[in-house]
Amino acid sequence: MSTAVAPVSHVLYLHGFRSSPRSAKALHVGAWMAQHRPDVQWCSPQLPPSPAAAMALLQALTDGWPQAGSLVIGSSLGGFYAAAMAARKGWRSLLLNPAVHPARDLARYIGDNTAWHAPEEHFYFSPAYIGELEAIEAETLALEQQRADAGTRAPAWALICEGDEVLDWREMTARYAHARQTVLAGNDHAISDFDLHWPELARQTGLQLF
Repeated sequence: MSTAVAPVSHVLYLHGFRSSPRSAKALHVGAWMAQHRPDVQWCSPQLPPSPAAAMALLQALTDGWPQAGSLVIGSSLGGFYAAAMAARKGWRSLLLNPAVHPARDLARYIGDNTAWHAPEEHFYFSPAYIGELEAIEAETLALEQQRADAGTRAPAWALICEGDEVLDWREMTARYAHARQTVLAGNDHAISDFDLHWPELARQTGLQLF
């Protein structure tokens, strides 16, 4: 897979479960974009707990975005959503320790939860959301296969940490085998040294400086 890609004109950043646009990675990328690529449209929304509502919001926010110039970046559950948006839209994607089977992994969070960056904020994770995640996963896999068969799958990149304490790095590398992967020994789910890896990720995904 060649790393020579068209310049990016639109970027969508998707945070993980219980997270927000105030996550360290989202803030780092947003600040870098503002400083180095203010010409690029940047969108980093707060996602609702309902997966179906989250996907509907993303569809609405990105209505009219160009296929060739759009990049979706997602971390953890946001990586799962990013893969879904990439499959729907034909966008390039950057997946950061992306969730593989969130319907399985998030079942234990059914009930009341608190937001990571604002512990005083509560949200309810409904049992119905498990079915929504299963539906998104099935749709994404089917669309990915269709795009692969048609030769229209856009480039994808994945940064995966073997030391991820939340998700199994082996599942991630297997699920996203179609992506160009950077697999880090050790590290953690949050990718605590993300700022060190971002310049190369930006170059690979077409956010190079001009």
